Amino acid sequence: MGSFVGDEVKTAPRGFNKEDKAIDLIKKKQYIFIKKYTDAEVLDSNFINEVSSVFKIIRPYFDYMSDVLTTDLNGVSLIED
Repeated sequence: MGSFVGDEVKTAPRGFNKEDKAIDLIKKKQYIFIKKYTDAEVLDSNFINEVSSVFKIIRPYFDYMSDVLTTDLNGVSLIED
């Protein structure tokens, strides 16, 4: 898929060490996946299978972020039933 793209803050966010090995990811304000296709690939009869396979590859990321964004620091759900 390539590297993450998206806006990021200019310096380490408050409370994070600017020397952290993952600071480039911590500074991101958004994570965008980009997969480019040629016209021929889009018109190919197998294109839907290709797109489906790409979604399956990135699905674990979406599942993880859903958990992170819907729980507090103790892992308790923030979503009311």
